[in-house]
Amino acid sequence: MSLDADAIVDRRRLRRKLTFWRVSAVLIALAALIGAGVALAPGNRLLPSGNYIARIKVQGLIRGNQDRVEALERLANSNARAVILHIDSPGGTTAGSEQLYDALRVLQAKKPTVVVVDGLCASGAYIAALSVDHIIAQDTSLVGSIGVLFQYPNFTQVLKTIGIQVEEIKSSPLKAAPNGFEPTSPEARAAIAAIVSDSYAWFKSLVQKRRNLTDTQLAAVDDGRVFTGRQGVGLKLVDELGNEQTARAWLERQKHIPASTPVRDYSLEPRFGEFSFLHVAALTFEAVGLTAVAQRIEAWDSVQAVERLNLDGLLALWHPPSAN
Repeated sequence: MSLDADAIVDRRRLRRKLTFWRVSAVLIALAALIGAGVALAPGNRLLPSGNYIARIKVQGLIRGNQDRVEALERLANSNARAVILHIDSPGGTTAGSEQLYDALRVLQAKKPTVVVVDGLCASGAYIAALSVDHIIAQDTSLVGSIGVLFQYPNFTQVLKTIGIQVEEIKSSPLKAAPNGFEPTSPEARAAIAAIVSDSYAWFKSLVQKRRNLTDTQLAAVDDGRVFTGRQGVGLKLVDELGNEQTARAWLERQKHIPASTPVRDYSLEPRFGEFSFLHVAALTFEAVGLTAVAQRIEAWDSVQAVERLNLDGLLALWHPPSAN
């Protein structure tokens, strides 16, 4: 009986110790997450010190991003002597591209800034590139796609086939039009076309002003096509062929910043990218045996990821046609 009692007491002690360490691990992990959040928050992002050229990148779809705007503002007020902007993007929303253009213009006003097109600088990405005074592209990179797009699916035939009719009551004929559940009326099509035309006119005027094109030169590039870097030089969409070394040489030649000046990366996005704090929290809870909590967090992170894929409004976006 005494041995059984001792064993029970030992098991209880072990259980209490295990509980203590699990709770301690969770508290330590939460403290670490909070500390990392403070350290990595946009307002606390550390900038390099000393004499350097900042390297920033714009990649993937472009949409509105206030954190990116604030990061560019901090870079504008930093000790960086110049900025090399690498672009590899098909564009994005017109509003997001305009926001990025405006933020880069503020940066350009304070720091000599040069663009290097790594692979693709199309549509909204080209809007961003127009913010600087010198654009460099590789021979086979793609630039241009000057135009605006409005797309929406129409499910009329599908609904008719499966016998579903969508009823609606709205204040006026053009409210929420087009909606995809009925044929697009001529009035709705004309209203959307007017929006596209107005945004297209803004895009073309920006290209003409920033690239100093005549009407004839603009007409040669404003039909939505993309051009290679080699073609872009002749069309005045690109200033020079080359890469980052070419950009450093230009900064030395035009801005008197030695090409030997070190180049340091400065991220416009969270340091861990898609590896979010929710990811870290889920892994932490799973490590201490709280699998159910981890699964709930991962489910929420998935919902957030899907939400980030939404693109609202007009698009300044290029992509090749899909294969049939």
